[in-house]
Amino acid sequence: MLAYLEMKKARKMHKSMQRTAMQLIVLLGIVSLLGDMTYEGARSITGPYLALLGANGTVVGIVAGSGEFIGLSLRLVFGWLSDRTGRYWTITLLGYGLNLLAVPLLALAGRWEVAALLMITERFGKAIRTPARDAMLSHATAKIGRGWGFGLHEAMDQIGAVLGPLIVAAVLYLRGSYRAGFGVLLVPALLALAVLVVARLLYPHPRELEVAIPQIKTKGFPKIFWLYLTGVALIAAGYADFPLIAYHFGHLPFISQHRIPVLYAVAMGVDALAALFFGRWFDKKGLVVLVLAALLSAFFAPLVFWGSFYTALAGMVLWGIGMGAQESVMRAAIGGLVSPDRRGTAYGLFSAGYGLAWFLGSMAMGFLYDTSLPILIAFSVGTQLAAVLVFLWIEKRT
Repeated sequence: MLAYLEMKKARKMHKSMQRTAMQLIVLLGIVSLLGDMTYEGARSITGPYLALLGANGTVVGIVAGSGEFIGLSLRLVFGWLSDRTGRYWTITLLGYGLNLLAVPLLALAGRWEVAALLMITERFGKAIRTPARDAMLSHATAKIGRGWGFGLHEAMDQIGAVLGPLIVAAVLYLRGSYRAGFGVLLVPALLALAVLVVARLLYPHPRELEVAIPQIKTKGFPKIFWLYLTGVALIAAGYADFPLIAYHFGHLPFISQHRIPVLYAVAMGVDALAALFFGRWFDKKGLVVLVLAALLSAFFAPLVFWGSFYTALAGMVLWGIGMGAQESVMRAAIGGLVSPDRRGTAYGLFSAGYGLAWFLGSMAMGFLYDTSLPILIAFSVGTQLAAVLVFLWIEKRT
């Protein structure tokens, strides 16, 4: 009888922790949804806004590229700092503050130099908060399945990424002012920060959600983690950035200008659905799911860069599948490869490596686009298939 009561108590506690974990994941998902509404809405008009303030194309390219590089590479530093100090919430709050409040301030920029500084500040804020937030998510998702948890978070994130540009488009249609577009984004920015504060007050210690789960104990990072980063880097290097794809679409006679954002919206919708699907499947089958997703998405390049409107549409669907898997399964897998006390650093390394490989790969594909489309396609498909081999090797040993 005593054993039965103890078992019943344990089950009740387990269900309670699952509910707590899900509530924290949903709250962080709402923050990401509102956050993406803010900065993705802004990113849809920052290019023409800089031009309006007097910047040329070279300046726009440098600002966008340097912002992305800073936003990804510095995550290594702040991931290490979050592990070193243990102040995951403090670092997350600071990062989101810079990340979100820099956006509505763009409405006050009178010179392109000020706007450029605010754009880079927004990316800097994202670099600060992402590793600490992902580390907390890894603790919360341990109870319900990391693939499902990260997939749900990514799906909510992408809903914001679709809504933000649509809101800005509506403001421009009604008011016709970029400054009004940036100004209205203050609303989701403040809501995101408010929800984040509520999450901090309700769940101050996310690490406790993973206490009862067997942990990997290592002083450093296991070799398999570094091999995993190699596979991730190969995927990133061979993944064409959408600006290059949009540039190509803009030169095709059968794709009109208004269809380009529609194709991007389709890809973002597929991204959200793929994140949920592959995330849930990852919890059941493991890393083999990433192998299958990478195999599918590896062939987006020939469809996107060759053929008709419908092959381009099919290519964007595959591109969206790959993005959904990268944002859910790739992040979820790290939780099972690294001990909890080094999660922040691990996510920082993941982001920095992914970002550097993406940056170098984008440069290479930009050059190849001007040189030879067949070579660009071969480079894109080849690097991703090489990543598949790496993931297969890892899957067999885990």
